[in-house]
Amino acid sequence: MPTPGLKTLALAAPAALIAAPGVAQSVTDCDTRAGARFLAEPWEDNTATFAEGAVRIAVIDMMEPAGAPAYLMILSPPRNEIGERQCRIVEAAPHFGFYTIELADTLASYDPERGLTLRIPVTDYTDGPSNPPPFPLTVTINQSTGDVSATID
Repeated sequence: MPTPGLKTLALAAPAALIAAPGVAQSVTDCDTRAGARFLAEPWEDNTATFAEGAVRIAVIDMMEPAGAPAYLMILSPPRNEIGERQCRIVEAAPHFGFYTIELADTLASYDPERGLTLRIPVTDYTDGPSNPPPFPLTVTINQSTGDVSATID
């Protein structure tokens, strides 16, 4: 049987990484999480477009783990030979999402050298308040190169 403190430590370690300022978040190619059945409801509140519709973001709700079920899906240029946009998943750590992602409060800016930058309020799970305070997830999408990066500021 594991030591009681190890489970708490295992859950606390990813959460500590999420909230640390300037920490890079995981950006991976889309996988089965990007399926339509995992789009957070209501869809109209959990999707948004930018760059005249070339970039779409959506909140993915995997339901589990209950403290980190939310992922950000990004569809963006460049397009492949048949016209599909690239698809990326932003997560706090590999296979560990955020507690919530609030697209309604997203701030967008554009720099021709860096690309589209989105500042999206996210939260991570805590044992304390039932509504933990949000912090900014900064996602930069370079439509020319296809580079997508994400950090917690």
